Amino acid sequence: MPRLRQVSKADADPFARQLYETLFGDRDPVEQPGTATGTPGNWWTVFALVPDAFKHTTEGFRFYRSRNRKLDPKLRELGQTRAGFARGSQFVFSQHCKACRDAGLTEAQVEAIPHWPIADCFSPIERAVLAYTDCLVLQGGRVPEAIFDALKAELSDEEILELTYTTATYDMHATMSRALRLEYDDVDERVVEVPAPQGAAEDVMNMVDEPKDR
Repeated sequence: MPRLRQVSKADADPFARQLYETLFGDRDPVEQPGTATGTPGNWWTVFALVPDAFKHTTEGFRFYRSRNRKLDPKLRELGQTRAGFARGSQFVFSQHCKACRDAGLTEAQVEAIPHWPIADCFSPIERAVLAYTDCLVLQGGRVPEAIFDALKAELSDEEILELTYTTATYDMHATMSRALRLEYDDVDERVVEVPAPQGAAEDVMNMVDEPKDR
């Protein structure tokens, strides 16, 4: 379950209620969860806790899908999907794999996003976008000049700004989804101590100590 409470259809503000009806029909998504893509749908019901935050984020979705955007949707989706993978959000990664196909990326390209540095199915600008995404997500925006030059060789300043804004936004969504345990990111921490057998020594490295004199 999400770490925050969810907002039922009856308690949602008019803007959220309208989106609930679009996504869930007549159902109350808290009582009867589930979206068309198979997710529980609790991203929507948790974000509805703060109506203006809910409106702000959903308007962000409209921003990046607007016909006013100059950036190629394929490049946009490469950045969003790689951001989800690099941040470790199964929700963002899974949803945007689907969006990649809708934007026209091949199945081979979608499958190669996790291991893009050794894949040969991406064009030079697609590889530059993937490298730039890793710099945004994994290096906190520390971008070598060679990577930025590769972007500048094929993209306008406006396209680069759109790419940066959208990718960084989805890094945020991936982080929030994990922190609040939303959708497919509602998983237990897997990096935990595994108990040693009963009676085992407390000093787990004592077997590699120098042999004692006998």
